Amino acid sequence: MSRKRSRETISGVITSIPLPPVKRATIFQPAPFMYEEPAILERQRCDYSIKISAESARNGTALRPVRVYADGIYDLFHQGHARQLMQAKNVFPNVYLIVGVCSDEMTHTMKGRTVMNGEERYEAVRHCRYVDEVVSDAPWVLTEEFLENNKIDFVAHDDIPYASDNGDDVYSEIKAKGMFVATQRTEGVSTSDVVARIVRDYDMYVRRNLARGYTAKELNVSFINEKKFKFQNKMDELKGKGKLFVENIEGKRNEIIQKWEEKSREFIQNFLLLFGRDGRLSHIWQEGKGRIRQALSPNGSPPASPSSSRETSPIRDEMLSPPAKTKRREKFAASDIALAGAAALLAQGDGDREFSDDEEDQPQQETENLI
Repeated sequence: MSRKRSRETISGVITSIPLPPVKRATIFQPAPFMYEEPAILERQRCDYSIKISAESARNGTALRPVRVYADGIYDLFHQGHARQLMQAKNVFPNVYLIVGVCSDEMTHTMKGRTVMNGEERYEAVRHCRYVDEVVSDAPWVLTEEFLENNKIDFVAHDDIPYASDNGDDVYSEIKAKGMFVATQRTEGVSTSDVVARIVRDYDMYVRRNLARGYTAKELNVSFINEKKFKFQNKMDELKGKGKLFVENIEGKRNEIIQKWEEKSREFIQNFLLLFGRDGRLSHIWQEGKGRIRQALSPNGSPPASPSSSRETSPIRDEMLSPPAKTKRREKFAASDIALAGAAALLAQGDGDREFSDDEEDQPQQETENLI
């Protein structure tokens, strides 16, 4: 029972203590314009007859929220603008921040052409978390009437003089009244710096927009430059794919090396089977070489059997064998003897008798017969 009562007591104590309100760090709705109902109601609640000095505003002893006004062009809204508005919001403990944005017509006349139009610049400012109210089509020079209509207590801006039409600082009267509070500029960040970056890297941004589907006409790019930029985009795309391929290869390097080793072993085995000493190509070469030799060289006579060689006749041997040199010599020697004998008979006949014509021809015929 005691445990149960203690739990009830603890729970009763917890539920009886009111929870403190949670302070939200963000706002879930954009800041209203000066002509919208939330801004009008806030302006009506403000008792502008109660003047707030700078000292009471800094000490936090003001009887109402301090209405601080900041103005500007706010083209290409960046962190430098946001930091300036943050300083204006925190210049005093309890600030209701009103931000004036100049129109396109006023800006183009007094400062130059903007990248964003007026509506875009209004929307950019009213979505900043430090802004409580937005004044569209804000004046370039703040008049007394404008300050009273919007119940402005102080004006926040950087301390750099801004020249007006007559050459004077547009905030000179505000400073003379003691209603000016200075904010600090963010070094290295401005709309001019952003535009300079875009101009410096013009080719890169044109190529990027062409790759995203913008036409050359929309980007005010000539036909030749369009083709050049598209070619550069293709080259960059190929470089990116090549880099990605190399990274994938490095990630799968071990796997690729292992597969390469397996394929190399298989390739070496196939090479040896084809080009090795006992490979298929060697057998094919030997067979082809034998066929070539057989086609080029004539077939030799079949070898004779031993029985046939022994049974050869003398007549066949004489016909097959060439004539011997000794027989030719014997034939020539017999003819020489016959000629010598005929010569001796003729010599003897001349000494014993005279021959008749018929007898003279007879030895010659005999000689011819012997020959």
